[in-house]
Amino acid sequence: MAEDHMRYDILAQEALRGVVRKVLSEVAKTGLPGEHHFFISFLTRAPGVRLSEKLLGQYDKEMTIVVQNQYWDLKVNETAFEVGLSFDGIPETLVIPFAAIKGFFDPSVQFGLQFDPATAPGSEALEARADDAVEAEAAAPEGGDEKPGEKVVSLDAFRKKP
Repeated sequence: MAEDHMRYDILAQEALRGVVRKVLSEVAKTGLPGEHHFFISFLTRAPGVRLSEKLLGQYDKEMTIVVQNQYWDLKVNETAFEVGLSFDGIPETLVIPFAAIKGFFDPSVQFGLQFDPATAPGSEALEARADDAVEAEAAAPEGGDEKPGEKVVSLDAFRKKP
């Protein structure tokens, strides 16, 4: 097979990130229509991600947020979005670059997208941070590597079965 010099995989991922950007931009302007709501998974240590030290301690690698009933100040630009959410009754503002997103799912219509953050612009920095995390994990003592309260939602659980 011929080598893909066009990098269609990267182009397709970027186009699909544009879908997420467009959807969030519309919601920022008009609110969530009907029963729509979103599960958004992202890498917490990706470049440009901003969240509190407390959340970073709980979700060291990946986190899934839900944009549904209780969110505020949703702002979207070309490279990232910002949203206010409450965690254990404490308001937090998160900044999430589109390049850090691993998954986007709207269960109201069974629509989901999965992303490979390594194909995003600036993925070299993502790969370097991932390598650092792997090295740190290898150096960590064995035993329960799951932190208390850490929960990762698999989007597969929400997909329709064929």
